[in-house]
Amino acid sequence: MDSRQLIDRRHLDFLLHEVLEVDDLCRYARFAEHGRETFAAALDLAQQIALDKFLPHNRKADLQEPQLVDGKVELIPEIGEAVAAFCAAGFPAVLADYDRGGMQMPFVVGAACDALFCSANAGTIAYPTLARAAANLLDVYATDEQKRLYMQPILEGRYFGTMCLSEPQAGSSLADLKTAATPRADGSYAIAGAKMWISAGDHELGENIVHLVLARIQGAPAGVRGISLFIVPRWRVEADGRRGERNDVRLAGLNHKMGQRASVNTFLKFGEQGDCVGYLVGAPHNGLAQMFHMMNEERIGVGLSAIQQAAASYQYALAYARERHQGRHPDQKDAASPAVALIEHADVRRMLLLQKCYVEGGQMLAFDAALLVDRQYDADESVREQSHLLLELLTPIVKAWNSDYALRANDLAIQVFGGYGYTRDYPVEQCWRDNRINPIHEGTNGIQALDLLGRKALMRDGAALRLLLERIAQTCALAATDTALASFATDLQRAAGLVGATTQAAGRRMAAGEVRAVLANASHYLQLLGHVVVAWGWLRMAMAAQRALAAGTAERDFYDGKLQACRAFFAIELPQVELAARLLADSDRSAYDMRDAWF
Repeated sequence: MDSRQLIDRRHLDFLLHEVLEVDDLCRYARFAEHGRETFAAALDLAQQIALDKFLPHNRKADLQEPQLVDGKVELIPEIGEAVAAFCAAGFPAVLADYDRGGMQMPFVVGAACDALFCSANAGTIAYPTLARAAANLLDVYATDEQKRLYMQPILEGRYFGTMCLSEPQAGSSLADLKTAATPRADGSYAIAGAKMWISAGDHELGENIVHLVLARIQGAPAGVRGISLFIVPRWRVEADGRRGERNDVRLAGLNHKMGQRASVNTFLKFGEQGDCVGYLVGAPHNGLAQMFHMMNEERIGVGLSAIQQAAASYQYALAYARERHQGRHPDQKDAASPAVALIEHADVRRMLLLQKCYVEGGQMLAFDAALLVDRQYDADESVREQSHLLLELLTPIVKAWNSDYALRANDLAIQVFGGYGYTRDYPVEQCWRDNRINPIHEGTNGIQALDLLGRKALMRDGAALRLLLERIAQTCALAATDTALASFATDLQRAAGLVGATTQAAGRRMAAGEVRAVLANASHYLQLLGHVVVAWGWLRMAMAAQRALAAGTAERDFYDGKLQACRAFFAIELPQVELAARLLADSDRSAYDMRDAWF
């Protein structure tokens, strides 16, 4: 297939401009110098670099994963060339202020640019986007001096960054981390400990790597309340900004991964020689809250990356189904008649249609959440507050629903290819492998579900959920005035009501002491709310399609495709919320009551 087909810019423009109306952001002072033309220019540049520099080595980087050679990480040279092109184009600073040399683009436009890179090469894009997220955290919490020494070089593409949370003995249980921070006479800290699963933790792509490390200061409270955040550079930095001597941060080993092999994953040791220097970020014991600024950005990024890997495999499968001729229709009895294209078979169309539902619905979900980040620049305090509430609620759904259903789309893409899809002759098997990490990292999907039901849906007496359901009701009321969409509005309003009733019942049970039993079904709650939110997105896309058709657009096939995918999601996927709600209402105890000895 033509590599340009890998990225569906027409659909991306539809989401950004016809559904989400991102041009409206230009009325905010921060984005006043931008317009649709500058947004398009950034996307065009991202697409060009993605196709020219990232896509060509995607398979090579998969086959030639990072190696440890003479104590250093060795990457194929194309990774460095792609990252250099990304940095030279200014994308590390796509969100940064003008006075820091940034583009000052909206977060949603930056996310759309990232989406193009993710489709082309999910492994390589991890290096600069992780660094940018680290810079964004420092912009909020670091001192001016720390920003000068560590953030600004990241924005310039000279330094890279990581987040160092997990430890070999603790995994996702951050309350059990043991990395220690001991105060030094000069106000810095001696850091000692080990961190596991550190993406982009060691490489030679830039001048330095800024590790953001969670550690516990001596005498700190137990649990997550005693965690602090530290800047721990790979190379120490002098007061004038010059790179100093090597810090005591050592690469202890590489983790050899199933997918996303272009991005090195490391086991790091801090202070093994007793000389690792770190610098406290913000106030002591606030580290986890500070790190969540980066983690939440990364969770949206994970959800977006996941759905873009699904988008890539969908485009590959669609092209293959149109090109490959095999078999005949069930009622064609003449064996001598020509074979039909795979896309002529109803079951192949079913699989492609489901992929379209998951991919485009997931993209809508991710960009809708990204837009909420930008709404926090609104002059109206109530808009800022509501946007923050909705973002808190939607973030675990973006991460978990997208990564779950992206894998389902990848699986369907492989099935469209048949046996060929299971081989390395075609890229869809790599898309699946690259995507398989996304339900795991940045907080497993089980953790996201617990967070959603146990905290986010009930926070502030359910304020965020009420606001979401109000927004859905408003959309349903508008859609109900269109006879072509009225039945969708009715179905969605009924499903939204199910969310409200189910959440209230779960909250009452937890308040009565049934916390463990209720949360044993948290994954069903995430599917319930996730499907309702994605259905809401599909209804909004359908409304935009109806407007275009009513205006007499020449792109009837494009918009009819949106309406048909909306029908499919409402007919096939949305009814699944009833089972999820029933399992929650009954507090199904199948998993909770299962015992170790019974397996």
